[in-house]
Amino acid sequence: MITEGKEKLAVEANDLAIGYVLKGGRRKVVHQGLHLSLRVGEVTCLLGLNGAGKSTLLRTLCGFQPALAGEIRVLGKPLELYSRAEFSTTVGVVLTEKTNAGGISVRELVALGRHPYTDFLGRLREEDKRIVQQSMVWVGIAHKADSYVSELSDGERQKAMIARTLAQQCPVILLDEPTAFLDVTSRLETMALLHRLATEQHKAILLSTHDLELAIQMGDCLWLLAQGREMVSGMPEELILSGAFSSFFERGEVRFDVRTGQLSMASPQSPVGVRGDALTVYWLRNALLRNGFMPSPFSAEYPSVDCLSPHAYQLYLPDSVKEITSLSELFQLLR
Repeated sequence: MITEGKEKLAVEANDLAIGYVLKGGRRKVVHQGLHLSLRVGEVTCLLGLNGAGKSTLLRTLCGFQPALAGEIRVLGKPLELYSRAEFSTTVGVVLTEKTNAGGISVRELVALGRHPYTDFLGRLREEDKRIVQQSMVWVGIAHKADSYVSELSDGERQKAMIARTLAQQCPVILLDEPTAFLDVTSRLETMALLHRLATEQHKAILLSTHDLELAIQMGDCLWLLAQGREMVSGMPEELILSGAFSSFFERGEVRFDVRTGQLSMASPQSPVGVRGDALTVYWLRNALLRNGFMPSPFSAEYPSVDCLSPHAYQLYLPDSVKEITSLSELFQLLR
């Protein structure tokens, strides 16, 4: 049983160095001096540009490749002291590669998660069958239990893989790009599912992703990773307000907008003042940024827009005030 305080830490790493051992015993160090904490009941998102070392870190934390230095503890126990059987009931792993298990049913795929608990013949007891069924219900794939995996959509297949990991009954789940092959709705559904599992089943969940906006929206904690830099971690909002997001992801003309949580191309921008209904103002700001304008406080010093409703605007110009009924009309005048 994991309790409050230090015991709430599911995974800890201290002074960790990750990388590869090359021919001749030479070492390729990807990162060193890492200090990590993965907490129970939270979804932690690992973010970084390509080549930042995200997959290397995940493989090291789940024991697929050895650490070059430092210590990893899982539920307070050093990683190297786990037997393979014990580890398989402690940490569940979902990799980014598409499964080739198309010739078996969803139920059979999820049942593979019970392998650590069955005898050498792999026979399922009634309790195992109950857990398999419960896992499919949890992720919303039970209605596809008798379908072949090859018949599933990408979103359904990812749910089945997560259900298999749930059937392992592991307190820690590590996922490498779990939303990589999914459409926008399935990505959101998958992240919402993982967050629900973390909070309601008290799992510690770590996933790598390239989806900054979804990580900001759904992640309890973010780990920011980049080559040649110390890793930074914290709540999404803290990292944004501190400027950490901008320093990690801005490159060339790409800028991180702290007001929207989005990356965009930098461009010369003329100020346009905005005020009014919060929802309308939000989407007007989005349109202004896309069209090369800088949303700014309402002022008589530059063109400003009063958002009265989604279909009624007042554009204040130096010499006049114009009544406008659509964003299209507004941008024609601003240009």
